[in-house]
Amino acid sequence: MPARPFRFVLRSCAGAACGALLLTGCGQLDPATERAVNGLYPPELTPLHRYFNVAWAQNKLWDDGLAEVATYAAERVVYDKPRAYELTIITVKEDFNRAFDVKTDDYKREDLFGVMKVNEFCRIPTDNYPYHYLTSLFFRREDPLQLHKMTSSSQEWCGNTFKAITQQAEGYDLSYNSYWDGQGAGHRPLPLDVVLEDALPYTLRSLRFNDEPLLELNVLETQQTSKAAEPKRYRAEVRVARAADAEAPRPSWRVTVRLERGKDNVYWFDQQYPHLLLKHSAWDGRTLLLKQERRYAYWQH
Repeated sequence: MPARPFRFVLRSCAGAACGALLLTGCGQLDPATERAVNGLYPPELTPLHRYFNVAWAQNKLWDDGLAEVATYAAERVVYDKPRAYELTIITVKEDFNRAFDVKTDDYKREDLFGVMKVNEFCRIPTDNYPYHYLTSLFFRREDPLQLHKMTSSSQEWCGNTFKAITQQAEGYDLSYNSYWDGQGAGHRPLPLDVVLEDALPYTLRSLRFNDEPLLELNVLETQQTSKAAEPKRYRAEVRVARAADAEAPRPSWRVTVRLERGKDNVYWFDQQYPHLLLKHSAWDGRTLLLKQERRYAYWQH
């Protein structure tokens, strides 16, 4: 994979002198990240990875054969009115095969690789008919920052829309098929150095929170819509701070993603691993508040 031109910014740390922060950080680094910080990047890593725990998904928690199922009380503006609904985020380890780039049925194959699947599903009622959205994001276990594959679909009484993002040699391919005039079907190229807004509830969980970093990301606006227009890309600033006790239902980190002036998305993550998303507030009126979390094999009946 070619190197990706992420730009990064480093914030000073309180306490011990951090004049060598560019090399050592303010906390203990795992060996892989320590090599990266010293410029010894494997081909798949970039300078931006120093702000993330690249081994986040390698924790044995994800090998228990169960899925993390988190349900949120949500709100989103549809037809100029805030609509209350539930959104569920499912996070689970899967084994893909290279032949079809999907979850394998044959675990004796020699072309398997581990991924983390993140499914985001909701049903939003409106006055006339409901909207359904399902977005599936897949990441290699060894890299929570780099998207491997995404599919997203919407269904409502006016029609269906489907989008897929797949990784290519030099970038991503975004394919789409919608019922909107001028957006019927097609492909758009995307650079590899883009992070989906829809992936942030997963990717930001792997931040090195204790360092309270300041960094920048290229963020692609949410794809959880029925439209298939040219997506907007932002050069977003990401700030991390300890949240006040009253901000979230448990001790948390507050991550502010400023897409541009007047467009702040704020995420609250549990301070304890695996840093579950507790709360979210977006500039356009979308909100999430954790209602329930559990681990179970939701596919078994």
